[in-house]
Amino acid sequence: MKFGGGGYVTGLIFHPSTENLLYARTDIGGAYRWNPATSSWTPITDGAGFGATESRYHGVESIAVDPNDDRLVYMATGMYTFEGNGRLYISSDRGDHWTHVGLPFPLGGNNGGRAIGERLMVDPNKPSTLFYGSRTAGLWKSTDSGLTWAQVTSLSATKMTQDQANAAGGGMGVGIVVYDTGTQGSGSATQTIYTAISPDYVSVAGLGSSLYKSTDGGASWAPVSVPVSGYHVPHMVRAEDGLFYVVFTKDAGPGAGGPGRLYKFDGSNWTLLKSVDPAGGTNFGLGGVSVHGSGATTRIALGVTNSWGNWSGQQIVQLSDDAGKTWREIEATMPGETASGWVDDVEIDPFDRDHILHVHGGGILETKNASSATPTWKGSIEGIEETATLAIVTPPAGAPYKFINSAGDVGTWVDTDLTKTPTLGPGLGWSNGNSADMAWSDSLYIAATGVINSNGAATGYWSGDGGKSWANFAALPAGAKENTSAEGNIVVTSRSHAVWAPANSVPSYTTNSGASWVATNLPALAVVGQGWNRGYRLAADRQNPNKVYAYDSGGASWSSSPGKIYVSTDGGHTFTLSAGSVSAGMAPDAWWSTSIAVNPNVEGDLWVADGNTVYHSVDSGANWTKLPDFASANGAPGASLIALGKAAPGAAYSAAIYVVGVINGVWGIHRSDDGGATWSRFNDDAHQFGGIGVMAADQNLYGRIYVSGTGRGLLYTD
Repeated sequence: MKFGGGGYVTGLIFHPSTENLLYARTDIGGAYRWNPATSSWTPITDGAGFGATESRYHGVESIAVDPNDDRLVYMATGMYTFEGNGRLYISSDRGDHWTHVGLPFPLGGNNGGRAIGERLMVDPNKPSTLFYGSRTAGLWKSTDSGLTWAQVTSLSATKMTQDQANAAGGGMGVGIVVYDTGTQGSGSATQTIYTAISPDYVSVAGLGSSLYKSTDGGASWAPVSVPVSGYHVPHMVRAEDGLFYVVFTKDAGPGAGGPGRLYKFDGSNWTLLKSVDPAGGTNFGLGGVSVHGSGATTRIALGVTNSWGNWSGQQIVQLSDDAGKTWREIEATMPGETASGWVDDVEIDPFDRDHILHVHGGGILETKNASSATPTWKGSIEGIEETATLAIVTPPAGAPYKFINSAGDVGTWVDTDLTKTPTLGPGLGWSNGNSADMAWSDSLYIAATGVINSNGAATGYWSGDGGKSWANFAALPAGAKENTSAEGNIVVTSRSHAVWAPANSVPSYTTNSGASWVATNLPALAVVGQGWNRGYRLAADRQNPNKVYAYDSGGASWSSSPGKIYVSTDGGHTFTLSAGSVSAGMAPDAWWSTSIAVNPNVEGDLWVADGNTVYHSVDSGANWTKLPDFASANGAPGASLIALGKAAPGAAYSAAIYVVGVINGVWGIHRSDDGGATWSRFNDDAHQFGGIGVMAADQNLYGRIYVSGTGRGLLYTD
């Protein structure tokens, strides 16, 4: 489905010698390549190498291109430093296919300071040589096109501990590598190299500066005297005339606070070109910088960070056409869209100085007439889908909408047209939508839950007209205020009647659209440790609204509490433990590895994916049959998601069943049209999306399902 952007693009990488070849990296949603033929972005990290056990490699920390070979591209990935060492992906066809090698240090594509860089650089004169500025382990070098790596101990042999990295938001470390050369393809390694180092690593490694220089290809390094100390260097670029333009800013970002400084550096002398200081409570910083041309007419585009809003006198993107002597604002109050705050990378198209792009928290913004007195800006997000869907539910056949999407950061949306950005939602701004449901006999009635991210306040809301208008719940149930994470959910049994299970809480029910709540008799959930949240998964019987099912998955695979089902026959007010679910031997597992679904066409027809396999009950949970097909393998859960949709024409079973899991060692989405007797794989290796987080099946069209990849928005297939 189309949303458009919806997430943080952390970097833009132009190929310096091939026109219109541009890559975008994101913090959780993989990477994209610009397609000039369609004026859209092509995802290049959906396929092999990004499966169920590889979701963390959708966090892209750095991308590098070979200036001599426009088909060769490198991508360094790893979501968080605490998850372990990252990977380097290598493509010889612009990202259509990848191979990968393990890196000997951790990466943090979604850690703080994730727009700093680029950390990975290819030597333009000897492209088999690469340098990488790591977050926690100093500077690294490869001499075999990235296949093997060695720490550059002549700079520092220090490796930060995880505690030290955590104290610095994941570690900022060595942030930038820049080659001081105007040539390429000479065959001899570039000798003069600069590397910028963040305050955390300067301190831990006992270094003397935030900038170091090598004049012997990286064999030895010497500190460079810098004009300000204790600052981050998010970007440093070299102009055609050999002058460097270097940003210093106090905070790491995203949206780094100031003070901020932009200097011109000739290898010996620093000239201050632009400064922003906290004044009047603004706390502006500086982020991205890009240059075009040389000499006195060098064009500089500079991103001002943490400057939220759009008004006369505001600074978002500053432009200079005289090498930094004078500046003018080219985005605030200009025609079209604006996107302030996280202007952490700015790029001038090397083939078109009037084409300037910058990243932000919701995607990419660009202007194609930067020289105008009033440049026009618009989003460049066609094809980029980076929303993080937390829950999805489809309505009965014939409803006036396709599904309800509960997503991180962008909130709750009722989608009526898959080809257009949705417009129906509660309008809560920067919020998480955690869960939603509708009355099956009255699909215009919707109830949803979430959290307002600006203040962390829990919220619930309902619509009686299919999402056109909304009202907040007047009250919240016990536990909702304190537990706002996504391990909670809500189900609707009929208009005004709902059951809400906040994370780590006893579910409660309402009969008056949230004006008041009453606790159910379900037992409290024991803490499983390691900070993992728990929650009851609820499912409303679509044929009998008096029946509601509650699934306790046990909380973790190592817990002593196996999965079990509770059944209510009074609309979710009171529940009884299903003894049959206990004797079935459902495995204990985490919330995100488990799922429950009801066949909407038959009363009491239940399905559970317990993280390892699938269970089926035809008598409202009294008895369960364990399916023999699914089993965990190679670190992938055997069955983590299940959804039921419109049946195949002439099928013996009344619904098509879709399971995300492993059959015969092969992970994917598997479909059955005969009630689970036989299965066929529904996706392929080219469509893995870093794993599948949520899934729902359409009730109008056989074969249509909706899935979320890791940071890849919602995708659908017929």
